[in-house]
Amino acid sequence: MSTTPLTSAELDQLTADLHRLARNLWWSWDQDAQELFQSLSPRGWQNLYHNPVAVLREVSAYELRMRLQAPDFAARVRAVVASFDSYLQETATWGAQNAPALAKNPVAYFSAEFAFHETLPIAAGGLGALAGDHAKAASDLGIGFVGISLFYREGYFQQSVNQDNWQVESYTLLDPANLPLEPLVNAVGDRIVSRVNIAGHQVSFQAWRVNIGRCPVYLLDANLPENDPPLRDLTNRVYGGDTTTRIMQEILLGVGGVRLLRALGMKPSTFHMNEGHAAFLTFELMREKLAAGLDLEKAKTLTRSECIFTTHTPVEAGHDRFNAGLMGYAAGRFQTDLGLTAEQVMDMGRVKPGNVDEPFCMTVLALRYSRAANGVSELHGQVSREMWQELYGVKTPDEVPIGYVTNGVHLVGWMKGPARRLWRKKFTELGYPSSAFVTEANTPEFWKKVTDPSVLSDEELWAFKYQLRRELLEFTRRRLLLQGGTFHQGDFIKFDGFLNPDALTIGFARRFATYKRAPLIFDQFEQIVKLVKDKRRPVQFIFAGKAHPRDDHGKAFIQKIIHLSKFSELNGSLVFIENYDIHVCRQMVGGCDIWLNNPRRPLEASGTSGMKTTPHGCLNLSILDGWWREGYDQQNGFAIGPDSHPDDIAEQDRVDSSNLFHTLTEKVVPTFFDRGTDGIPRRWLQIVRHSMATLAPEYSTWRMVQEYTHKYYLPGTTTR
Repeated sequence: MSTTPLTSAELDQLTADLHRLARNLWWSWDQDAQELFQSLSPRGWQNLYHNPVAVLREVSAYELRMRLQAPDFAARVRAVVASFDSYLQETATWGAQNAPALAKNPVAYFSAEFAFHETLPIAAGGLGALAGDHAKAASDLGIGFVGISLFYREGYFQQSVNQDNWQVESYTLLDPANLPLEPLVNAVGDRIVSRVNIAGHQVSFQAWRVNIGRCPVYLLDANLPENDPPLRDLTNRVYGGDTTTRIMQEILLGVGGVRLLRALGMKPSTFHMNEGHAAFLTFELMREKLAAGLDLEKAKTLTRSECIFTTHTPVEAGHDRFNAGLMGYAAGRFQTDLGLTAEQVMDMGRVKPGNVDEPFCMTVLALRYSRAANGVSELHGQVSREMWQELYGVKTPDEVPIGYVTNGVHLVGWMKGPARRLWRKKFTELGYPSSAFVTEANTPEFWKKVTDPSVLSDEELWAFKYQLRRELLEFTRRRLLLQGGTFHQGDFIKFDGFLNPDALTIGFARRFATYKRAPLIFDQFEQIVKLVKDKRRPVQFIFAGKAHPRDDHGKAFIQKIIHLSKFSELNGSLVFIENYDIHVCRQMVGGCDIWLNNPRRPLEASGTSGMKTTPHGCLNLSILDGWWREGYDQQNGFAIGPDSHPDDIAEQDRVDSSNLFHTLTEKVVPTFFDRGTDGIPRRWLQIVRHSMATLAPEYSTWRMVQEYTHKYYLPGTTTR
């Protein structure tokens, strides 16, 4: 390695490369890139939400240039940048080979939230996580893709718990200068500003570009001085405010998103609505066609040919609905744009046109003006066909043209560092180039090879799992100390005694919607206490999640769990981690042994958190709802009850509680603690291997995006 000092020009280039790399979230799924930025300031990396942009602002320009004079560090920078540039410049992608038409006319993917990384907290839950993973997979596969969302300057709320164990929400202003995004400017460097009419006002908006590998995602931002203060705050918070704020945000997302794409000269081949929040884009597409001289019926037909819709909500109450008064106030401009009366506009979002008592439904609008629609699992597709049968006026649900594409996760993006390092190491030991790791990690062949006992022994796999569990326990203890807000010596001693590295560790982390039934496991409280206190076969629980700010029932679930963790015999073996986010999720799916999921069936449209556990050797224990109903093969995890459910809610809760406890005590615990004289749970690890081989490649967004492409994205594809 050369020890010749770098020239000023070389230092300038490496510095520019690091800043360019920091502003592309490709680093969020590349281990070498993350370790590069972490090495610049380990404490800054930890305290600044693992944010390279903020880390580079923490390190002075002079310090950075001096650090780059170290030959080994400069070599690491060059290697990572070369890998990054190779990724961006790759031409022989899956998309180039299978969907070349999308390069010129991309898919425009509209979603009210995108979860990319803890650095950019602009998502509330699973819908955003799915959207973020969709964008990452589209980048990896090299398909033409552009995302549209809103820039929530205060993001989603920060969660804390008061002395009554009640969730409290607070908001933190995000500073764009500290985030991996860039202002959208024109050729001469001026901000691109577009406008949309909302509630009789011309609302101006700018946009920020988030680089997701090869794909851009544009975040619309109404915080401009030319807007009145209330309208300036329109994009402050994820799903913030009341229904008036909601409809105004959705007009900005749908109509504003189309106008931004036009300002950029883009002509998407497909407008993909991820949930109904963006459905007003159909009105804007119709307006464009009317302005071009077409009549309304022709405009509707052509708009329908351009749009597809993914529904995520299997319950009626989960679909956005607006009354006639609110539609007239906030969305009255649509009447002028489309040449319709207020009632005619309302009818476009009604199941029964002409029914003046029926509100306007965004899902109805999206379904009515899409060439294809899908649910996000097989069972959810079935539920959706039953839910919307009346809209289509057909005799049986089977005739309803709503299909399904089961969700997935961006596999490499959700891996903890030790997992990425292990699987890449095994891959290279098999003789493959490390540069092919991301691609091959999404194939069945990869997992069949790396989980072979001759490649990865039981001893090595169990050591890997112990490392991840230890990291989770120590992370949890640190968080508990911070949650307590006190730093006396006794607190360190107290929290270091919480949780047992040898215990079966069960995790539950997701939105605290009531149908997800977070406290269900504790219905059998006395028996659970016995499990926890069993010194030979101990069990422990880690919970995390946020309830919607207006969901007091969900908050009561959180309160109950925290109360049990503090004031019952479960103290020290049950903990609740506050302020759930992507980072907490990654820690938990990595370190837990069992991922618990017990929704009230069939209300879990898909679920994706359990998919993230697979490459970490964590097994699913779940109701046969959503994706698990398809993924479970009786040998790759554990099912709670049969592939059916009672219609009565109270009876379903009783039966599921009983089945959960039975499966836990009769199957999970005995298998986990079935150890030979060498202490290795070989039967458990056999299930872990089979879980990795059968679930990891199947429930990835690589498979999912390929399926969307073949079914819905390519010209002429409208299959169910």
